[in-house]
Amino acid sequence: MGEFDLIDRIRARATTRDDVVLGIGDDAAILEPPPGKQLVVTADTLNAGVHFPEATRAEDIGWKTLAVNLSDLAAMGAQPAWCTLSLSLPGSDPKWLDGFLDGFLELASRHGIAIVGGDTTRGPLSLGVTAMGFVEPGRALRRDGARVGDDIWVTGALGDAAAALQSLFAGAALDRTLRARLDRPTPRVEAGRRLVGLANACIDVSDGLLADLGHICARSNVGAEIGLDALPASPALQRFSPAMRQAWQAAGGDDYELCFTARQELRDEIAAAMGGVAVTRIGSIVTGQGVRALDADGNEWRPPRTGYTHFE
Repeated sequence: MGEFDLIDRIRARATTRDDVVLGIGDDAAILEPPPGKQLVVTADTLNAGVHFPEATRAEDIGWKTLAVNLSDLAAMGAQPAWCTLSLSLPGSDPKWLDGFLDGFLELASRHGIAIVGGDTTRGPLSLGVTAMGFVEPGRALRRDGARVGDDIWVTGALGDAAAALQSLFAGAALDRTLRARLDRPTPRVEAGRRLVGLANACIDVSDGLLADLGHICARSNVGAEIGLDALPASPALQRFSPAMRQAWQAAGGDDYELCFTARQELRDEIAAAMGGVAVTRIGSIVTGQGVRALDADGNEWRPPRTGYTHFE
């Protein structure tokens, strides 16, 4: 399968939208944003052996490649619209490509996002997406709006993906629920949309809770205190010791949940607005700098690291 055969294979399976004037097949796409909306743009690259294990199924790689970008749009409160897909592939493999598209397009269909272009090249397995969405002017969720006294919340559960990855590294038996959380994270797009007008600040938890909450603190010039015992854990994660579980929850990364802050008086509204997505209050925004994690006795807990970094 040559380069243009590969592109034709993607185009044949991709769906489109009425606001795509010109999509896959030209030098660039032509898109028509709706009036009265602002454009939100994000980009992520996933590399084999860094963002997913080498033996991951093509379907799951496709899903995750889009999911991590949708998670960024969710953290901004944006409605997904369009994306581009750039593929670096070590060889021409139609079966692998079809599997990849199965996962990618399944998730794209759920969120109404259309592939409008991209690039293909030969090289180590690497996948890049630029995703675009819409938000009402001045209504985007940002990192710089946290205020002293705000509650700190997270969606879903934390630590599952990190536990799965550690089990893979150790060659241990792997719980299917945990592996699914690593391979197919759930981007909280609808939750992000529902938080517009309620949350003061928001970020998606990709590198680890402490690291990502630290970005909110830095941008908002505040501090944060969270309780380790308050961090939500799935039933599968609760089978591990508290020490292991809390390290994965606080600093493991790859959760793709939302961490956000909001005024205390909005607690009931936030719980009612989430549309079935579980949310948990885990701490408060305080004066000062940085994030402090406290154990059940109120003592500060210091992890070996606060989250994942690519160049350390």
